[in-house]
Amino acid sequence: MAPARIALAAALVVVATALQVTVPAQLGLPGATPDVVLLVVVALALAHGPGFGLATGFSAGLLLDVVPPAAHEIGRWALVLTLVGYLAGLARLDTRRSVVVPLIVVAAASAGSLLAYAGLGALIGDPSVTWARVDELMPTAVLYDVVLSAFVLPGVLTLVQRAEPDQVAFP
Repeated sequence: MAPARIALAAALVVVATALQVTVPAQLGLPGATPDVVLLVVVALALAHGPGFGLATGFSAGLLLDVVPPAAHEIGRWALVLTLVGYLAGLARLDTRRSVVVPLIVVAAASAGSLLAYAGLGALIGDPSVTWARVDELMPTAVLYDVVLSAFVLPGVLTLVQRAEPDQVAFP
C-alpha cells in the first residue's frame, strides 16, 4: 500500500473527525447531525475498494470512539464503520457506471450505520438507545449525509486522484 494513500487517508479522517465533533453542534440543525467521518470512509472505500475501506473504517471508528465527547463504549463506531467501509468498497466498480450509485451507497451507509450503532447499543444494554429515537433521527441523518456527500465525495476523490492518478475507480 502506498505511503501517500495512507497519509492522505489519515489526514482526511483526522480533519473529518475534528469537523464532526465541533461544527454540527454549532449549526443547530433539527434531528440528526451530518456524519462527515462516514462520508470520508465511504469516499475512500469507493476510491480504493473494500480492503482499504475496511481498514479506514476501523481506524476512523476507533478515533471517533476515543475523541471527546464520546460517551459510549470503545469499539462501537469502529465496528460500525469497519462494516460500512467494507460494504461501500464493494460498490467500487459500480461507481463507474452511474452517478447515482455513490448517492445510493451514502444513503444505505447512513441508514445502516445508524441502525447498526443503535442495534449494538441495544444489544449491550445502552439506556440511551430507543427505537423511537432511531425512527426520529433516520430521515434527517440520511438527508444530511446525502446532501453533504455532493460536496465531500468529489472533494475527497479529487484529492485521491491527485495523490494516485492510476489507482482510483472513477474521477
